[in-house]
Amino acid sequence: RGARANQYLVTCATMPKPLEKRKKIVKRPNKVKRHQSDIFKRVKESWRKPRGIDSRVRREFKGNIALPTIGSGTDKKTRHRMPNGFYRFVVSNMQDLELLMMQNRKFAAEIAHNVSARKRKDIVQRAAELNIKVTNAEARLRAEENE
Repeated sequence: RGARANQYLVTCATMPKPLEKRKKIVKRPNKVKRHQSDIFKRVKESWRKPRGIDSRVRREFKGNIALPTIGSGTDKKTRHRMPNGFYRFVVSNMQDLELLMMQNRKFAAEIAHNVSARKRKDIVQRAAELNIKVTNAEARLRAEENE
């Protein structure tokens, strides 16, 4: 157990840090819900624009839910950025990982869900050599048995 903890400390010390860690500004923190999604189970919460000819939401009557506007989007510089300052890049094989070699301060690799445990181990090892951060490096790793 001591060796594993020591290995973790070594990898954390050399982990790449993002070029800039900008605070994410969210203008509208609450998610816009679809009209009548709270009344009918068949109407899902994901936003759809009301298009009915008599729709009071579309006509923006007082007391109804507000339509989302262009101003409620997030800042372009921080859009899709993770809280740790990196952008996510899904990796399925070694060739995808090689693409991040020069961009390791901007993008962090995320191993795709359908990659096997054996290939995953190889990708994590190569990412450590290239100094690329992997967000889900611990996924599908079996605890090594002590001999």
